[in-house]
Amino acid sequence: MKSYEHVLVALDLTDEAPEVLDRARQVAGNHSARLSVLTVIRPLTYAYTGLEFAGLAQSMVNFESEAQASAKERLAELCKDAGIASEDQHIIFGIPASEIKEQADAMNADLIVVGSHGRHGLGLLLGSTANGVLHGANQDVLTVRIENE
Repeated sequence: MKSYEHVLVALDLTDEAPEVLDRARQVAGNHSARLSVLTVIRPLTYAYTGLEFAGLAQSMVNFESEAQASAKERLAELCKDAGIASEDQHIIFGIPASEIKEQADAMNADLIVVGSHGRHGLGLLLGSTANGVLHGANQDVLTVRIENE
């Protein structure tokens, strides 16, 4: 059986994040592996491509700064409860699936853990972050199925 040395868990900081983090901690613990946590914030410019931004630029910067501060606080709370050091907590801006794969490569992680809502039909066809990570990752990927209430 393969032994992992560095596990990267990608969290979206939703209510399901502790469940995904717990699973990643179990796997890392079973392999005596380092555990790093990553949150990717999608910049507003990706969400609203094609709009005129000149008048909105300062508002966008403020919003993104607030989003980053909020994410940092939430991530620190989750990681404190899990005993994960601040140097193993990472928050970046970008397209989640792409950034998760890129950061896993940069960190020399050999396993990526992500949550999956198990969508079917159109949701699956359009893709999700978990699906995007799974396709093209250079590492093993563990998807933690989140049951939709």
